[in-house]
Amino acid sequence: HWALKSSTSERRYQIMNDFSYDRIEQSLNNLKLDISIPELATLASEKSMSAESLADIDYLLSYLSDKKTKATIDMIMKTSRLPSKYPKTFSSFDFSLIKGKPEEVERLQNLQSLSAIHAHKNIAFIGPPGTGKTHLAQAFGYECCQQGLKTYFIKMTELRDRFTNARKNGKESSVLTGLVRPSCLIIDEVGHCVFDKENTRLFFDLMDRRYHKEGSFNVVFTSNKVPALWKENFNEDDSLLCALDRIFDDAIVYSIKGQSYRGKNLETVNLQTSKVKSTDSSDKPMY
Repeated sequence: HWALKSSTSERRYQIMNDFSYDRIEQSLNNLKLDISIPELATLASEKSMSAESLADIDYLLSYLSDKKTKATIDMIMKTSRLPSKYPKTFSSFDFSLIKGKPEEVERLQNLQSLSAIHAHKNIAFIGPPGTGKTHLAQAFGYECCQQGLKTYFIKMTELRDRFTNARKNGKESSVLTGLVRPSCLIIDEVGHCVFDKENTRLFFDLMDRRYHKEGSFNVVFTSNKVPALWKENFNEDDSLLCALDRIFDDAIVYSIKGQSYRGKNLETVNLQTSKVKSTDSSDKPMY
């Protein structure tokens, strides 16, 4: 409680000594308040408001803006299905255990910049169990949430069951819409279950709709199998081949002790690691 009060006091002191119309404008935009800076400046002039009074307004608006941003992030995290009590983050991943060319290890570390989602590049983490695939995928999703990007985590078995139940209840459209909506969709453990023909069709529809989605978006996959073998777990037909084309048309595959998958504009980063342990203080398992 003391630390919170201290932090708030320090921020107020900083704003009082660094009053900024630009910051006020940012706060007004974030809070969606219908008043412009020229209006505020005119009002301040008419009322002979002092710099201290404007600094108080700056502080109040900044406080409310920060509070709204935090509430938004909390809601995005809550609906993401990512672990919240012990979140998987890039800071809790032990990159010292990752071996490979320095520039490729650096590319893995730089995932937290979120360049991939803004460049519409899908990501796949491929490798055997215990190499940190799910942790890295969830860490990417966590970072998306912190930047206000809606994220959704689902296992491939859950995706299959959701499609099956949607078909039974005639809710295919609503289920697909819900999975298209997030900026970052994380599909964990591809290859752990079999999709029948109808679910394969829905999988293609999902990939196709996300491929044409606007804004910042991508899909993040984890799998023990190289993508060339994913077809073994689908009812193979033209729709599957099209879906795979959509996924790997422009993607980055992090192959951890795995083989590369070649495709149009595909980049493969080959890395090696031993069993990875989280640096979190909790004893919760990583994967």
